[in-house]
Amino acid sequence: MKLFDTGEVRLHYRVDGPDDGAPVVFANSLGTDMRLWDPILPFLPKGLRIIRFDKRGHGLSTCPPAPYKMGSLISDTEKLMDFLEVKESVFVGLSIGGMIAQGLATKRLDLVRALVLSNTAAKIGTPDMWAERIKAVEENGIESLADAIMERWFAADFRGTPELELWRNMVVRQPDAGYAGCSAAISGTDFYTPTAALRLPCLGIAGAEDGSTPPDLVRETVDLIPGSKFHVIRKAGHLPCVEHPREYARVLTDFLRSVGHV
Repeated sequence: MKLFDTGEVRLHYRVDGPDDGAPVVFANSLGTDMRLWDPILPFLPKGLRIIRFDKRGHGLSTCPPAPYKMGSLISDTEKLMDFLEVKESVFVGLSIGGMIAQGLATKRLDLVRALVLSNTAAKIGTPDMWAERIKAVEENGIESLADAIMERWFAADFRGTPELELWRNMVVRQPDAGYAGCSAAISGTDFYTPTAALRLPCLGIAGAEDGSTPPDLVRETVDLIPGSKFHVIRKAGHLPCVEHPREYARVLTDFLRSVGHV
């Protein structure tokens, strides 16, 4: 386990693969830590430099008081990548991680040569929706939202498996302040204009049964970037990398090859 001090927070991160490997940076979703990506790692090509981290308020990273701003989450990521001397990465972001990806590419194109926007959008939900969710977490904790979160995260088939308990345990063990803080960051974000100005290779991935960012919403966002590719994973919710890791890794690997990253 490693920690990087940004000057504001300490980020828990992990690097797998050779130092000179092509860098792929993964940013996970609201309510999860870096273990979100564990299911796909065995199916990715060898030789990549795989970088994962827990955003502020999640996993083993510092949890400052809520609310957070998207700019702070982007700055955290930027500082970590500079510390690790990462350039020209393929950046894979899921949900809020995809928003971080869009903001980072807009701010620091030297860090990002290609984007994978998974189960995300330029704008997610409404301020009223996020205000209700934040209020519920502050008053009753994440546990009060956990069952509804599982409905959005996973398709019906997966919700019938014992493995669901692992992911429910993950979300309820995130700090309430971290969940509320990042919810506030999502609420205040609208990246339609900056994302539409991006000119870089982009792959969109959606889950057909995603209750948080439906396929049409994901496609609307990736279509802002000319030449983008798009893939829908059937019988998957908001976390298709968990439900269908082989397919997710195959689609990601094909994209890495298409941009000359493997």
